[in-house]
Amino acid sequence: MTDERSRLARLSDELVELRTRLHAGGGEKRIARQHAQGKLTARERIDLLMDEGAPFVEIGLLVAHDLYDGQAPAAGVVTGVGRVHGREVVVVANDATVKAGSWWPETITKILRAQEIAMRCRIPIVYLVDSAGVNLPYQGGVFPGQYGAARIFYYNSIMRRYLRVPQLAAVMGPCIAGGAYLPALSDVIVMVEGTSFMGLGGPNLVKGATGQVVEGEELGGATTHTAKSGVAHYAEADDEACIRRLRKLVSELPDEGETVAETGVHPVRPISELDELLPADHRQPYDMHAVLETILDAPSGADGDDEAFEEFQPEHAAEMICGTGRIDGVKVGIIANHRGMVKDDRPGPPRFGGIVYTESARKVAYFIETMNRHRTPILFVQDVSGFMVGTDAEHSGIIRAGAEFVEAMATATVPKLVLTLNHASGAGYYAMAGQGFDPDFILSLPTGRMGVMEGASAVVALFSGALDKLKAEGKVPDEDLTTKMDEVRADYDRQLDARFAGARGFVDEVVLPEEMRPALGLLLRAALRNAGPHVGAFHLPPHVI
Repeated sequence: MTDERSRLARLSDELVELRTRLHAGGGEKRIARQHAQGKLTARERIDLLMDEGAPFVEIGLLVAHDLYDGQAPAAGVVTGVGRVHGREVVVVANDATVKAGSWWPETITKILRAQEIAMRCRIPIVYLVDSAGVNLPYQGGVFPGQYGAARIFYYNSIMRRYLRVPQLAAVMGPCIAGGAYLPALSDVIVMVEGTSFMGLGGPNLVKGATGQVVEGEELGGATTHTAKSGVAHYAEADDEACIRRLRKLVSELPDEGETVAETGVHPVRPISELDELLPADHRQPYDMHAVLETILDAPSGADGDDEAFEEFQPEHAAEMICGTGRIDGVKVGIIANHRGMVKDDRPGPPRFGGIVYTESARKVAYFIETMNRHRTPILFVQDVSGFMVGTDAEHSGIIRAGAEFVEAMATATVPKLVLTLNHASGAGYYAMAGQGFDPDFILSLPTGRMGVMEGASAVVALFSGALDKLKAEGKVPDEDLTTKMDEVRADYDRQLDARFAGARGFVDEVVLPEEMRPALGLLLRAALRNAGPHVGAFHLPPHVI
């Protein structure tokens, strides 16, 4: 086994171990209790809902995994994108094994992110509701605020009234208090006989508030809401029948020009070669063109298509790679960072790969504008260390060129996806469609490193004054200063880890190498109907009102 493989393999193994723990939700005892109640778990429900064998990208699995002493795996809700009858859909499923599916502050963040995906991409969203409501000890981070729980119902209403995004809700357990508005503001509600309840207050609250004694089933069960109140539309015998009903409802939705995934399409290089292509040391160079061949479809030969990647201006400012190819049969523009030394006709020393220079910034800005005019989605493959600094760079107009790059990226209205391979640093991360610019989806390999700068650079920035003073005095750092520097370096390395980014929602998912292409293909097709652009978390364009 080579060092190149060991780095990616080690980080992938650590990710698999973390996922296994998070997939277990509240643990075996709570899963057994769920089954004893005649209910499936959130992930079992999603498995039944989605097409067998089709890719599923879980959005935000790592969110909150390092908070609350590990008691809130996935923040108690499973969100993701998959396919039902070949159609891309978003799903939100409360995990009742985690604190009875109650809402933590991060639960709201994940639900809003899922709704934003549905709104932006104009694809159906399915809610699998099984929640006891607000997690009361943390209600201060759930209930109030512009992006508190009320925002969920605002998005419900916007999708229903203006965007016409289909919303299907299945109440498969408790659905209490304000949470009941989530299914009530959906297009169709399905309930499960004997296990589901929907009401603004449960039996105990009703007794305390009115003195009335009533059983849950009579107050807000499936029969009550389908036969008496008329709030719900279908009552099904069990979870399996409920999921079958949801799949049928999705299949009957109006055809909005959905695309069906290509079959039998393979990359130029097998993904297994990625272990050898990515270096053991993230600072070392590698062949980005070869990495792209593990992502892009092999050429079919149809319509003169005999190249997997048609590069744009390959001889000019080659530290930035631009070109077009296909993923899952869909044409896509690629913007990637070259990771090696570049020596060309420009005066001066060779250019460093991973750094954005004045010429490459302008080259990318022009390419983005071209892709936008051609209505071609863009994939940003990030391994960027930042923009070039220094006298030569400033005199060449790097600030203005960088602004042109950022503006072209920010204002492009075509779908934008991001894949982080290694570095996502400084202003280069921003220009390569950082999260603040609302790309449709952000994925990272386990090797991704996101931050202002590397730990070693931070140590230099923070301690250079003290080190220079010691050097001038002919001294060396003492144990205390050395310890502080080591602590800073370690803290930066922790925060640079892709799992840290995933825990805070800075990336949608950290993917294993073998998941990379299926995930990109699914999310690319999901994003094809994005009407863009957006301002803030979501902005309703005037023309839809």
